[in-house]
Amino acid sequence: MNHDNTILTLKVEAPLKQDRIDRWLAEQCAQASHGELSRSRIKALIVAGHLSVDGKPITNPALVVREGMVCALHLPAPTPPRPQAEAIPLNVLFEDDDIIIINKPAGMVVHPAPGAMRGTLVNALIAHCGAGLTGIGGEMRPGIVHRLDKDTSGVMVAAKTAKAHAKLTKIFAKHTLTRRYTALVWGVMPERHQTINAPIARNPRQRKKMAVQEKGRHAITHIEVARMMPPLASVVECVLETGRTHQIRVHLAHLGHGVVGDATYGRPMRASQMPDQALREALGALRQFPRQALHASYLGFVHPITGEALAFEAELPDDMATLIQNLGAALEARGGKGGRK
Repeated sequence: MNHDNTILTLKVEAPLKQDRIDRWLAEQCAQASHGELSRSRIKALIVAGHLSVDGKPITNPALVVREGMVCALHLPAPTPPRPQAEAIPLNVLFEDDDIIIINKPAGMVVHPAPGAMRGTLVNALIAHCGAGLTGIGGEMRPGIVHRLDKDTSGVMVAAKTAKAHAKLTKIFAKHTLTRRYTALVWGVMPERHQTINAPIARNPRQRKKMAVQEKGRHAITHIEVARMMPPLASVVECVLETGRTHQIRVHLAHLGHGVVGDATYGRPMRASQMPDQALREALGALRQFPRQALHASYLGFVHPITGEALAFEAELPDDMATLIQNLGAALEARGGKGGRK
């Protein structure tokens, strides 16, 4: 729905006891197929003076609704986005009127933030989509429902409309989608298939880091070893059952097999652990990899508007593919098999 200075009028007929007006309006809008009007958005509109009840302005989102009230919610037209449009090339895997699927390159920040206000995926999407963005949260901007770290490459979805954004948010919250990542990790994992169920929370000593903690948020990662490259590394496929901040990186590090190139959680192997010069040289190449070797390789979900089953894959970027290829060649030249499947 395009909000172009329209007024949504609703009458209270059977309110729940002690129901707040922001909550009641959000539920009514959802039932009326205006699901893009989240409770937080409605609350902001009320506080800003866009609601009247029985003809009187109301700015208290906690007002208790009563039977017979007539609520008129003013829906202002979306404002221009605060992030500026930038003509940055994008690798678009799919696009329609509601969503866009991107293969994000490593090194690109997803959302503008202090220190990275330009050159982000959001800046690029605003320029690419143009008038196709119909307004999310009161701004002409793409709806980001999940993020990849700056140095993680791969498949991402963004919403172009508020309705698609609201429904995608629910899909991600309920985990009714499939997300698979490919990673190169330190050492040889002893089990070919395993599931790590370990809660994640902020590291109490280093607040910018996450850690496995008993009182953290529920987090599950399914791990399958795709290729063993003893004794240095393994290529693994990780499927997320939940989506916590840094989940894959934290879980793999917790197992003692951090992602190669991950300066935060990685813990690289030491040259003193290598029995010969060939392995030390191969180790040196791994240690010099400039980013975390992590790639979002697959995303599958149901289209938030059409209900069509969608699936998207992105091949390993050149830097990761070359790193794995060179490591295999080095191990083979040393007399090994270059890695076992």
